[in-house]
Amino acid sequence: MSFTGKSFPSITVDAIDYLGDNLQINVFEKAVQEGKKVVLFWYPKDFTFVCPTELHAFQEALPEFEKRNTIVIGASCDTNEVHFAWLNTAKDNGGIEGVTYPILADTTRNLSSVLGILDIKEVEHPEYGTLVEGSAVSYRATYLIDETGRVFHESVNDMPLGRNVKEYLRLIDAYSHVQNFGEVCPANWEEGKEAMHATRDGVASYLAGN
Repeated sequence: MSFTGKSFPSITVDAIDYLGDNLQINVFEKAVQEGKKVVLFWYPKDFTFVCPTELHAFQEALPEFEKRNTIVIGASCDTNEVHFAWLNTAKDNGGIEGVTYPILADTTRNLSSVLGILDIKEVEHPEYGTLVEGSAVSYRATYLIDETGRVFHESVNDMPLGRNVKEYLRLIDAYSHVQNFGEVCPANWEEGKEAMHATRDGVASYLAGN
């Protein structure tokens, strides 16, 4: 099920911060109550391979997200204890020491199940009934959520495919331009480039100049 154009699910999930404090975060409520955009990115597992490269990439870009009034939240189905162990593992040993944004611990898989991003498939067993196949961990799903809790972008990568963090900054810039100026953003738009009015004359004028 796609949530683009809809409210993000209002589900509270356990989480942890880099200090080791156990939290409970409702992403929808956090966006609305703090009046900020949220980038929520899911990754499959702690202590794996592509995953730490992504968590460090989001950390490196954190000042740019903060400039855009945007909160960064990571998420997986690991426990808070595993998250904290990973947070205390050095970068040169495959860890995420230095990451400061909160990480959801969706151990119940309530939120990831509602989002439909788990690697899981139900199968019928002749003796034991319904069983599941798959890793039961999340794909690399990303959600951009506005200040009203509405999802304005979602994407899902397969396990081996790391994300380009700069693209999420570009999308936030584009959405903010739409919010502020009422114009729409054409292909490959970046901050400072020409946008256009969503009319026949607007697209004709844009294409004529580009």
